[in-house]
Parts: sequence; structure tokens; C-alpha cells
Amino acid sequence: MSTFYIFLLIWVAIALTTFTYLFFENAPYGRHIKDGWGVEIPARLGWIVMESPCVILMAIYALIVRDQLEIIHYIFLLIWMTHYVHRTFIYPFLIKLTNPKMPISIAFSAIFFNIINVSIQAFGIFYFTQYSDNWTSSPIFIIGLSVFLIGMYINIRSDYIIVAMKKRNGPGYHVPDAFLYKYLSAPNYFGEIIEWLGWAILTWSISGIVFLIWVIANLFPRALAHHKWYKKKFSDYPKSRKAIIPGII
Repeated sequence: MSTFYIFLLIWVAIALTTFTYLFFENAPYGRHIKDGWGVEIPARLGWIVMESPCVILMAIYALIVRDQLEIIHYIFLLIWMTHYVHRTFIYPFLIKLTNPKMPISIAFSAIFFNIINVSIQAFGIFYFTQYSDNWTSSPIFIIGLSVFLIGMYINIRSDYIIVAMKKRNGPGYHVPDAFLYKYLSAPNYFGEIIEWLGWAILTWSISGIVFLIWVIANLFPRALAHHKWYKKKFSDYPKSRKAIIPGII
């Protein structure tokens, strides 16, 4: 077994450990921010810096192997950049942050994660996965891309409902009730999980599967924490609303 695949096994083991840990300790940013996590920095700056490797590093990897890339790799790159340019350089400037600070330790841990994850995606897709000449017309790619786009739509629309609500109602936290918020406390996380499920399918790669595992490990416990927080803060919070999976949990 190559060093790359051994590393993936270790990385998945860390994801499962993180998944378990996050049921007992919420990452201290956003509505769950708390004292005792060290020096704080502006949350908007922290967001941009910690997400930027997803754009910059992926572009560098693609540039290094540009002579070996095929059309399908550029399509993957375009899909990836569509998500992360928006997430890194557009969305942070549109949202009014209720908690304008975040611990620098959270930003550093996110930078570390993104550097590792981008490296896994680039190496796995650019080097270790072979694609046929007609991959873009294959059922796997078409299904995966469709799932990805549906997930991205759910994710972005859910986020922008919050953006609009903050503009309308002012700073602080409010209970959204539009779109999938009628059924879920964290439809943005639900959408992001669907999005990266689509990525795993359309790239048909072990790298994509590993990223999906990490997305679930991070977002599933946090969605449950959000749901619990909403129910505690708002006495009239809808009892039928679930955390992250409609009608289930």
C-alpha cells in the first residue's frame, strides 16, 4: 500500500475521532463562541485566511502539473473554485457577523485542515485517479454533478436567507422560517453535505470520499449543537423542526 493511502487511513481515523469529540465540545466560534480559547482575531479576517488555501493552494497544485492535466481535471478545478471563491472571498463580506471575533486557534486549526484536505484532493484526483476520455458524459459524472449543484444551491440559498434576515431584522440571532428552515435548523450544513457527496461521486475518487467523511464529521455534530442552542434560546422554537436530516434528526 502506498504512502498516500496509508496517510488517508490515518486522516480518516482522525476524522472519526473529531466526530466523536464534537459531540462533547462545540468548536468555539459563531454562536458557540466562549472564553478560554486564547487570543481572538476579527472573525471575517479569520474566515478569509483559513479558507484561502482552498483557492490558492489548489491553484498552485494545478499550475505545477498543468502540462499533465486533461480537460476533465480543469472541469474539476472549475467546480472546486466555484464553491471556494464564493465561500472565501464573497460570502464573508455579505454576512453581518453577530460575533465579530474568533479564537486564533480555530483559524489555525482550519488552515491546517484545509491545507491537508486540498493536498489530498489535488494528489488523489490529479495523480492517482484515471478518467476515461468521455467521463463528462458518463452517468456517474452527470449524477455527481447534479447532486453537487443541488447541494450548492441548498447551501448558498440557506446562507443568504440568514444574510437577508439580518439586514431586515438587525443584528443578533433570529429564527428563520423560509425554504428548508421550515424543516431543519441547519439546512446550510445539509446542503453542504449533499454538495460534497456529489463531489465524491463526480470525481469517483477515494479523495472525494475522504473529504465527505470529514464534512460529515465536522457538520453533523455542529448541526445538532445548533438545534439544541435554538431550542434553548427560543421557547417557541418549532417542535417539528429537525437538526440536519428532514423528518429524522
